Amino acid sequence: MLQNCFVLRQYILHTLFPSASHIYSDCLDFVAGESSFEVKIEADSNVITVHSHDGKPRPYLCTVCDKRFRTKRNLKRHKQMHSGDMLYSYTHCEKRFFTQYCLSLHMNVQSSKYKCIECGKCFSCNQALTVHRRRHSGEKPFECTVCSKRFTTSGDLAVHTRIHSGETPHKCPECDKAFSVSGNLTTHMRVHTGDKPYKCSLCDKSFSQCSILQRHKRHVHSNRRPYDCRYCG
Repeated sequence: MLQNCFVLRQYILHTLFPSASHIYSDCLDFVAGESSFEVKIEADSNVITVHSHDGKPRPYLCTVCDKRFRTKRNLKRHKQMHSGDMLYSYTHCEKRFFTQYCLSLHMNVQSSKYKCIECGKCFSCNQALTVHRRRHSGEKPFECTVCSKRFTTSGDLAVHTRIHSGETPHKCPECDKAFSVSGNLTTHMRVHTGDKPYKCSLCDKSFSQCSILQRHKRHVHSNRRPYDCRYCG
C-alpha cells in the first residue's frame, strides 16, 4: 500500500509538472548500488520506450513496475522506492524521505523559501511556485491546437487533448477498463480493492468517493433537501 501511494503521488506530480519530472523522480529515488532488481534494456524498441511528453527514448526498464528511464543511474535511483527504505528524516517532524534531495525540498517548504506573496502558500521549488502564481494572475500559456482552449500547465493541456484524441492511457490492471484521467482510474481501482477512504464523521460508514459521502450526509444526517419537485415544490 505504501509503495502504491508513492507511485500515485509521483504520477500526479509528474502529470502536473512534466517539464520538472526529474525533480519529483528524485524525491522518490535514491542512488543505490546494484541490487537484486534486474536491469532490463530495450534500446531497440523506440515505440515502447519513447516518452509521451518529450519523445525521448527510455531504454532502461524497471522489471517491478515497468517504468522506464533514460539512464541507468536514474533506474538505480528508482529501485530504492520498491525497497521502501526512507533513510532521510527531518529533525523537526516525523517525516522521512528516500533521498537527501527530497528532504531538502521538504525543508524548503518548511522554511518558506518559495512563498507565494499573494496567499502565503509555500512550495518546494521555484518551478512549483511559478506554476502556482498563474492561478492568481490568470495566465494560461498552453493552448490547445484543436479548439484554442488555454491552460495553466502543460499537464492540464495534455489531459485535455485526450478529449479530441480519445486516448485512454490509464488502464486498469484488473479489468479491461481504461481512463483518460489518472484520478478516474484511482477511483475505479477501489471497486477491486474495496478501499473506502471517505469516512462519515457522524456514523461509522465509509465510502469510496467523496461525492457519495456528501450525498450520504445530506440524505441520512440532514433534513436538507436541495432538489424540489417542479410540480408540488
